[in-house]
This record gives sequence, C-alpha cells and structure tokens, in this order.
Amino acid sequence: EFHWLMDMLQTIDVGLVVLDRNFSIKVWNSFMESHSGITPLQTKDKNLFDLFPDLPRDWLEHKSNSVFMLKNRSFMTWEQRPYLFKFKNYRPITGTEPFMYQNVTISPLVSADGTVNHIAIILYDVTDIAANRNALERANSELEMLSRTDRLTRLNNRGYWEECLEAEFSRYKRYHTTCSVIMFDIDHFKKVNDTYGHQAGDEVIRQVSQALRDNLRKTDIAGRYGGEEFGVILGNTDAEHSMVFCERVRKQIEAMEVVHDGKTIKFTISLGISQAVEATSDYMTWLEQADQALYASKEGGRNQTNTFSHS
Repeated sequence: EFHWLMDMLQTIDVGLVVLDRNFSIKVWNSFMESHSGITPLQTKDKNLFDLFPDLPRDWLEHKSNSVFMLKNRSFMTWEQRPYLFKFKNYRPITGTEPFMYQNVTISPLVSADGTVNHIAIILYDVTDIAANRNALERANSELEMLSRTDRLTRLNNRGYWEECLEAEFSRYKRYHTTCSVIMFDIDHFKKVNDTYGHQAGDEVIRQVSQALRDNLRKTDIAGRYGGEEFGVILGNTDAEHSMVFCERVRKQIEAMEVVHDGKTIKFTISLGISQAVEATSDYMTWLEQADQALYASKEGGRNQTNTFSHS
C-alpha cells in the first residue's frame, strides 16, 4: 500500500512539496521535477529559498507559520497572486500565456502525537481557467472601448464624450477647478464632399483627427461630435491657454494638404472656446457657449478662434 501511495503522489497532475519547519524539502514529486527541471535527489533536504531565491519569502513564511501554529490549511488563488513558482506554460491551447497560473493550498501534516512538524504545498495548474478569464476580460474591455469610440476617427464618440463633459462639469462645480471646452468644425466641408467625393471627405476627417491627437495632452478628452464637428475638454486650462492650444491646431491644419485620388485638398477649421464659470448653469449650457463662439468664428470669416464672452 505504501508503494502505490507513493506512486500516486509522484504521478498526480499537481505539484506536491513537503517542507519541515526550517523549509527543508522532504518531498518533491514528478510534477515539480518536470516543471522546474530539478530532480527530487537534488532537492532532498535542501532549503527551499536557497533553491528558489525568487520565491516571495516573507509571504510564504507568514502563510506557512500560520499553518504550523493553527493546524489549518491556507489557500492562495491565482487572482490573489498569479503563481508561487514561476514555471513556464507548456499547455498547447493556452500557449500565449507566458507562465503557469497556479492555485496553491498549504496543508498541515499532523503527526501521530498531534504535532505539526511538516507542511504540504500543493500546486494546481489553472492556466486554462486564468487564460479564459483573461481573454474574456480583454474581449469585454475591447467591446467597451468600441462602444465609446468613433470608427472613422478613433476618437471618443458623441455619447461617451458628452458623458465625459458632464463629469468634468460636475468636478468643476464641486472643486472649482479651471476647465474649458472647445468646439470646432471643418470649414466648407460640404464643398469638399461635393467636389472630391465622400471618401476624400472621410480622409480629411481622419487627418484632422490625427492633427488633433498630435496636440492633446494625456488628460485632454477629444471626441467627434458629429459629421465634421469635434469637441475637446481641457482640464486645468483657462480660456487664454485654450486659445494657445486652438491656434496651434488651427495653424497645423491650415498648413496641411490631403492628397486623394491624385488631387490635393486644402482646408481650414473654425473654433470656439468656453471656460466654465460660476454662472454656467449646466454642462449643456457650457457646450452651447462654445458653440456660440464657434458660430462667431464662422461669421467672422472662418479659419479663426473665438472665445465666448461671459460679460
């Protein structure tokens, strides 16, 4: 019976390590040998931390000492810590994962006299479960990103951008931060479509979007508001500094040439700025003020930036 019991411990598809109170290795089964490349003979009576200096020593000693003292099992899931031993992942289906995800159980081994002088560390390979969970989370994250992204420009779509605008305005009302919103559109865009075709118009919109991205800070939030109209939320930015941003974008686009189907297309944009002030009642009013400033730019001859006057 002892023979087949030891055979079973050696052949089960889980890792088994038995340690004494000094963390000397007493049992090292074939699963551990296969994944570590270290034989049971090489581990016998060797200190675990000497053989594996990368192990989380403080954490493992704390867990193990509680098992010795309380005589209760302790558990670790891959969500808490992806692995205990950093073994390579050899599973063919989940080969994209760089290492083996592990669930770990530390169990007390009670002697005949009731004392616990050894513990068993059991490793379960849960790479398939972890990989599927990670893939699902990545897919959900990608779907969430797609649901708030405009396909043509890869900027935020109108719905999500308005959510961000509302959140920024709420932050302003609560903390009295400085923030501005910008609205701009492409001048005479209908003429571009009528003259060069809608595919050319789409390319113009893409190039404008890229120019906008080139000038954004990480904290700025840009979106395609609709058609050829765009919006930008500038946190911690007053109207004066927003003007600097707008003029930089405007001049870059004014100097731009889009070549489509062998034809060169030149175009400009008009912009409007509104800084949030105490008198601004809500985020839609804030947006409308920027739109009014944009209209003033259109009326003033286009290819320019205007700021909404609160006086």
